[in-house]
Formats: sequence, structure tokens, C-alpha cells
Amino acid sequence: MARKVLTVLTAAVFLGMGGGAVAQPAPRYVAAAVADSGRPAEDTARDGVRKPAEVVAFAGVKPGDKVYELLPGGGYFTRILSKVVGPSGHVYAAVPDRKSAFAEPAADKIAADPAYANISVVLVGPSGMAGMPHLDAIWTSDNYHDLHLSQVHIDVPALDRQWFAALKSGGVLLIIDHVALPGSPATETADKLHRIDPAIIRQEVESAGFRFDGEIDVLRNPADPHTALIFDPSIRGHTDQIVYRFRKP
Repeated sequence: MARKVLTVLTAAVFLGMGGGAVAQPAPRYVAAAVADSGRPAEDTARDGVRKPAEVVAFAGVKPGDKVYELLPGGGYFTRILSKVVGPSGHVYAAVPDRKSAFAEPAADKIAADPAYANISVVLVGPSGMAGMPHLDAIWTSDNYHDLHLSQVHIDVPALDRQWFAALKSGGVLLIIDHVALPGSPATETADKLHRIDPAIIRQEVESAGFRFDGEIDVLRNPADPHTALIFDPSIRGHTDQIVYRFRKP
């Protein structure tokens, strides 16, 4: 079964940039990571809607890369990224304080598994990035909006600048997030809906020095009214999401 899945994933990944769509072969290391038998069944069951092969291939993460993943949650992408970068690469899973209400214990459990020995768990923020080598990629999936929550109190522009400094020249920042209506205020919308206006993402990230480097539409859903909380049963798991790639010049 794993070989069959690998063959299907390697056959074609549809990448879209600037509104276009180009069929390209998926790198074998991406297909192999997605088809890995060590992934939990609850993760693989979501592949149809999360499109991991397409998204990881678009990000350009490859063997040997050093990747910083902000707020890995249950580790859906953490395991995949670990297998993509391989033993010569490394994944830094950045989590909140373990004693906070936002604690994410899954990352520690994954990092303790010998199959994922190339994962280190670090704290979100400057202390967690101190001494880290220059990164090839920074990855944040469905949580850039969380940085704007009123209870979080993060200086988001300063954080974007920190990410810019942490990346190698040519490094990538990959952002996936739930779409809000145009003009929606960042904090109010994050608090009420856990969404964000994509224009806010671009404005903040590009102001930090990043260059917008394309997007793919594999997670877009025009039927989403953009007015419901992302956990609402009517839309949960099927929200309209952007996949943006930014690059450090």
C-alpha cells in the first residue's frame, strides 16, 4: 500500500503560482514522507483536504534543510517535514511555554520518538531561536492569525523581522491560514473567528523585508462565506485557506 501511495503522489503535484497551475512531478522525498507508514491514521485521513504533498513541494523544503515550524499543534506537518529533511536536516518545533494555557505537548512526544530524532522542541520567541543556525525555511500552518489574538500580546511586525533575520538569503517563509473577509480587523477577527484577511499577512510580512514569491490554490474554497468560526461544524475542515510563499532576497 505504501508503494502504491508513493507512486500516486510522485506522478503529479499541481502547483499554482500567480493564478496559474502547472503540473510538476512531486519530489520523491516529499512523496515518501507523506506515504510514510509511521504517520498516525488520524493524520493520513486528513490528507485529502490538507494536500500535504502539494503544499510541501510548493514550499521547496528538501533533504538537509533546517526548518523552523511555528506552533506545530498535533504534529501533522512536523512528522512530514522531519522525513523530508532527513538525517542531514533538522526541524525546530516552536511551542508556547509548557505551563501556559496554549501548551502543545504533542511536539515533545514526537521528538522523543527515535524515528524523529532530527526534531528539537524550542520555545516560541527570541530565546528559542537563540543560537539557532541560519534557516532554510520557516513554516506556519493555520496559526499566523493567532499571533494577533488579544490575549497573546505579540509584536507581530517585530516577529516578522526576527524571522527575516533568522533565514538564509533565499530562504522561504511558508504561511497557510484561514481567510477572512477583505478589510477585517486583525485582532477582532482572530478573537472571534480565528481567521485573517490575507492582505494583512502580505502587508506585515513584506514590510519586514520579505518578497512575495507566489501562492497555490489547493486549499481555497470559494463556497466558504468567511463569516463563521473555523470550528463551526458547517465549515470545519473545509475553510477557505491561502498558501503563501515569501522569500528573503
